[in-house]
Amino acid sequence: MIYLADNTDPDKPYPIMQIKDISRGENIPTKYLEQILLALKNAGMLQSKMGFGGGYYLAKPPSEINLGYIVRVLDGPLAPIRCVSQMAYEPCDCPDEQTCGLRMVMGDVRNAIAGILDNTTLADVSRRVQAARDNHKKTR
Repeated sequence: MIYLADNTDPDKPYPIMQIKDISRGENIPTKYLEQILLALKNAGMLQSKMGFGGGYYLAKPPSEINLGYIVRVLDGPLAPIRCVSQMAYEPCDCPDEQTCGLRMVMGDVRNAIAGILDNTTLADVSRRVQAARDNHKKTR
């Protein structure tokens, strides 16, 4: 997703990227990448075009796709343990969930992770990557 967002020009339609190019550019095995791209397409984040010149492209502007949604689609809930998950809650074995110290801390971890990922878009990441590249060029 970051690779697709990095190759987006705000003044042009979203570029169609072939799987082999993404695979090569990100060093991800093609078969594994196909599964990832299909999951992202099914979640409405990507669209595809078949045939000659076909491939995948962003379904929305990078500024409208947050990392939290991507991670949840690909990896499931953000919570480190199920009893603090907001998407896949399961009770734990604690005698009292409300006073469980581990549950409290893991809730804080989940909230911190969600706070960062849900408030960071692909556009934010692209800007950070570009700034890092520019800075790296200056220090060479």
